[in-house]
Amino acid sequence: MSSRETVLGRIRSALAADTTPPPPIPRDYIRVGDHPPGSPPVLELMIDRLVDYKAHVREITPDQLADAIDTALADQRSVVLAPDLDPAIAAAAARSGRTLTTDGTPTVLTPAELDRIDAVVTTATVAIALSGTITLDGGPGQGRRAITLVPDFHLVVLHAEQIVHTVPEAIARLDPVRPLTMIAGPSATSDIELERVEGVHGPRTLSVLIVR
Repeated sequence: MSSRETVLGRIRSALAADTTPPPPIPRDYIRVGDHPPGSPPVLELMIDRLVDYKAHVREITPDQLADAIDTALADQRSVVLAPDLDPAIAAAAARSGRTLTTDGTPTVLTPAELDRIDAVVTTATVAIALSGTITLDGGPGQGRRAITLVPDFHLVVLHAEQIVHTVPEAIARLDPVRPLTMIAGPSATSDIELERVEGVHGPRTLSVLIVR
């Protein structure tokens, strides 16, 4: 018998002796926010949170999207995209002579190859105004997690109706078995001497276009 099996066996034996029923789990937390998804108060709160996290945020209309993408990527010369990104978004990212690379065509990019690319452009699944969190689950236009963690600049195209007020509302829209990546501003840490350092665990710059 391995050490692992011995430890687990002792835990099972200890738990088997406890016949006390577990206490009821309280479910009185807020499940739905005061404002519907994409409403002005929700958008205002989301923008406030993102700006506080030092993200770049801009509200736009659908007809402004292409120009806004080109402007947001003004300082980026190369961009990686998910293979199923909206062709209109991809075309906008290719403006101004940028080099586009589609991950997975024909093979997925290595970390070293991703590190040589300036930016990534994705969509998202849902965003939480209360916490300023954007969630990706690898769905259409989002790609695999690696492409959103290695490039130094991440541009997210988010539609107003994807922004909900509370965490439970967002969780209800997510599939828990998918690879979830939750983003709240640029990657940053203050682990060393409480000095904020950006770009440690992901992109140094987060730019968000909210289409309303």
